[in-house]
Amino acid sequence: MSARSSKHTPCLESRVLIVGLGLIGGSLAAALRVDGYQGHIVACDPNPDEIALGIELGVVDSGGTRLDELLEGVSMVVLAVPVLAMESVMAQLAAALPRAARDVVITDVGSTKATIRECAERVFGSMPPNMVLGHPIAGSEKSGVAAANPTLYVNHKVILTPEPNVDEQALMRVEALWLACGADVLHMSVERHDQVLARTSHLPHLLAFSLVDTLARQDERLDIFRYAAGGFRDFTRIAGSDPVMWRDIFIANREAVLSSLDDFEAGLKRLRQAVEEGDSDALIATFDRASHARHYFDTLLNKTSYQAEYHMQPHGKVTYRVQPGGKAQGRLRVPGDKSMSHRSIMLGALAEGVTEVKGFLEGEDSLATLQAFREMGVAIEGPHQGRVTIHGVGMHGLKAPAGPLYVGNSGTAMRLFAGLLAGQAFDSELTGDESLTKRPMGRVADPLRLMGAMIETAEGGRPPLKIHGGKALKGIHYDMPMASAQVKSCLLLAGLYAEGETRVREPAPTRDHTERMLNGFGYEVSRDGDTCWLQGGGRLTAGPIDVPSDISSATFFLVAAAITPGSDIVLEHVGINPTRIGVINILQLMGADLTLQNEREVGGEPVADIRIRYAPLKGIDIPVDQVPLAIDEFPALFIAASNAYGTTRLRGAEELRVKESDRIQAMADGLAVLGVEHTVVEDGIDIVGNGNDSGPSYGGGRIDSLGDHRIAMAFAIASLRAGAEIIIDDCANVATSFPDFVALAQRIGMSIEVEGANDH
Repeated sequence: MSARSSKHTPCLESRVLIVGLGLIGGSLAAALRVDGYQGHIVACDPNPDEIALGIELGVVDSGGTRLDELLEGVSMVVLAVPVLAMESVMAQLAAALPRAARDVVITDVGSTKATIRECAERVFGSMPPNMVLGHPIAGSEKSGVAAANPTLYVNHKVILTPEPNVDEQALMRVEALWLACGADVLHMSVERHDQVLARTSHLPHLLAFSLVDTLARQDERLDIFRYAAGGFRDFTRIAGSDPVMWRDIFIANREAVLSSLDDFEAGLKRLRQAVEEGDSDALIATFDRASHARHYFDTLLNKTSYQAEYHMQPHGKVTYRVQPGGKAQGRLRVPGDKSMSHRSIMLGALAEGVTEVKGFLEGEDSLATLQAFREMGVAIEGPHQGRVTIHGVGMHGLKAPAGPLYVGNSGTAMRLFAGLLAGQAFDSELTGDESLTKRPMGRVADPLRLMGAMIETAEGGRPPLKIHGGKALKGIHYDMPMASAQVKSCLLLAGLYAEGETRVREPAPTRDHTERMLNGFGYEVSRDGDTCWLQGGGRLTAGPIDVPSDISSATFFLVAAAITPGSDIVLEHVGINPTRIGVINILQLMGADLTLQNEREVGGEPVADIRIRYAPLKGIDIPVDQVPLAIDEFPALFIAASNAYGTTRLRGAEELRVKESDRIQAMADGLAVLGVEHTVVEDGIDIVGNGNDSGPSYGGGRIDSLGDHRIAMAFAIASLRAGAEIIIDDCANVATSFPDFVALAQRIGMSIEVEGANDH
């Protein structure tokens, strides 16, 4: 499937014939007019009054009721007639087609494609290469040319279903027609189109017609309708659509509609059973899953989410415009730790009992993990202000999802899910956004295969991952070739389902949230030096989790204070897990005035309030043993180095090249724009800092974050010591890890503005 979007692509057809001058055909003509179309628009309709009205309104130039009389010189024919009338219209068209232009292209607007393709094959003998079937996903309960709306297709999808033998020029011309109307053009197969539309359009219309008809036939119907609220109106609005058109659609797309109706009836039966039995968990699972799916649907329509990219919608381009200077003062609590938010959902779902989570990060990655477990039958309440209630189903209680599990931008979620799903009885597929599909997954797939899992990856060991369930896993002793908490956690989660002992040795310390949280859920994980292990076949017991604030998110404000004269910031309730405090150690080595206050332990995790005040920084050689402990924090640390006295050298950081972007190169490119002296090496970078706090440390400029949230936030913080405005492009992904970043940056005294569709 592919998508194109543009509002500035003109239609260059010399003469367009629209057959059927109703709402869809009339709106197409009106949209072309508004776009400045210079050619001739002809309409054919059996109702001469509609033609006359179309000419009077200026929607079309000419028209008539006989198709064969209107084809002279026509370069594009758009069939906008009811589905069941399509074959007879095509027959008329075929007979008179020689009158049209030699390079004539034929397209349509029908909502069922297999039936229309069959019509074409019967009439023409086979699908003509110059015929491109299409379907605009737009409409109204109104009908006729009088309802023509020139903005009907703006930002709406038009699905084209080209056949393998399609003429590429014909396809491009049909795309141009719809792009000129402001539509987003997608490609699908005919079969996929009919399945999707049966579920998202045809079934809802069928249910709305049925509900209104059922109530309208009851004796109390007047009272029922009199007291019906807005929800009834909204749900049943589509029952006011054209009955003849929908009769034709249901007959034409019979098989797909019946299949979707079977699925709906099965779901309705489960709901009925839950109501009869008073099954609270089953009801909340269904309602919460539906509620949050509806929330995602809103974000797709509004294009406010990276989920949009998964569904082939263009997500909004977001730009940060940050003014130089500003302050860094205040007391903040940054969002909950993303790694622990992921794990709290995963382990809570597999536990026996109810897990209450506080401090859950409501970023898109964590929400995608939460939604994935809903799709596997887990009842989850929330999130509400960082609180989530998980009704665990036990180690073997997950159900097969209806389709691929989407994990957004999160490499953590995909790699941990791979281990967890390898032990399930059902098949599953893991997919993510465009950025995630470029990241290596062989590092988890290969050791999982050693355990007996059956996993397919795309070329180069990249997503999507297809995991075949029902395989007997055996514990292994695995020496990790790289220090990766995600790989370690993946294997430990698979080890829960494996026979015998799973033992993982890491070449350098990595974050140990999985081990700590498993122990917190009553599942023993042992450790000796650089090796941890567990026995398969145990069980998890639910318990409360208070997620500490994420030190990765806190890092941006630690660096903000470290580089800004006069600064004083306190970050509350921050996780200071020994495997995560590389950034604290490195900043202190650079001379930062950083202290830990109110140290305590919450749910097995150490936390503290961190106070940091300005002090001059000095360049250092970053200790190699600290690199894995600060791997996600280096974009911000590069900004600290740019403001230090002397040179900061980083080595042993190859892992940075396979994050959401090649973070070494992406940061180097941005530093070059600002004028910071640096030298890139394969596994690191040397950065020569300014070290003079009496003026700006560097200039400003325009930075491409490459869609990497940490790159975007790092250069936003850099503005505190910049000499000119910094503009940062492609920042929509900040919502994946730090939804409130802009608001908190403004609170400490930074001047940052958001431009684009996804204002946070």
